[in-house]
Order: sequence, then C-alpha cells, then structure tokens
Amino acid sequence: MELKFEVNAKILRPIADVWEAVYNPGKLSQYFTTGGASGPLNEGATVTWAFADAPPKYGGQAVAFPVRVTKVEPERLIELEWRASDGDYTTRVRIRFEPLGPSETMVSISESGWRETPEGLASSYSNCRGWMQMACCLKGYTEYGINLRKGFF
Repeated sequence: MELKFEVNAKILRPIADVWEAVYNPGKLSQYFTTGGASGPLNEGATVTWAFADAPPKYGGQAVAFPVRVTKVEPERLIELEWRASDGDYTTRVRIRFEPLGPSETMVSISESGWRETPEGLASSYSNCRGWMQMACCLKGYTEYGINLRKGFF
C-alpha cells in the first residue's frame, strides 16, 4: 500500500493573496516557518525552512530543513521534495491552488513517497498533521492576519 495523503482548506481570499502567502518567504515566516524561510519557492531552487518552535518529536528544539522546489506553476502549483524524517530518502509535496470564485481559493496539500515500513507510516501521519496545521495557519493568516502557530508547541 502506497503511503500518501491529501489535506484541503478553503481560504476566503483571492488566489493571488493565497499564492503569495505560500510563495513569499517573508509571508510564509509569519505563520508557518517560524525560524524563517531562506528564499521564495522558485522552480529549481533549494531553500531552507526553519522552525524555531519545533514539535515535540524534535525535542522542542529549533530545526531547519532543506526544501528542493521541483515545479512551479504560478497561482496553480508548487511541488517540493524534502528528506523523510525516518530515513535517507525524499518525499514529494504538492501544493495546489484552485480558484473557487473571485474571493475563494481551495488549497490542497498532498505528500507521498514514504517507505512502506512502520517508521514510514508514523512519519506520514506526523507530516499529515503538520500540513493540516499549515493549512489552518494559512487560513488564519490570510483571512484574519493572525498567527495560529504562535505558542502552539
């Protein structure tokens, strides 16, 4: 069985605003990458996402991850690869943006590629929780200008 998931969130903002909140490192750092993002998500780039408030699985210590951007279609799709937390291999992340109207956007985040092991399964569940939290924080930030992640861990 292939280990994969998809989470979705409807954001009550125009697609350009939602796209910018994910693509732009200054905005992404306001609600998700609490330790900063080293650059915009340009195709072919490798950026660093840092988390000053890492979840307990990282011992509550600050962590940073290299993220390789493999494909970008502005206001439609961002594809990423990053190292799986359970081994020396990468998983694939797809962030899709779909306009539902002039002021509504559906964001879908999927990830796949874990090894079919108990550790891979646990890693996939952890990332599923993390991406759903990111989607909720994106909604809070773009719709209300608040940082839902602050004080979360």
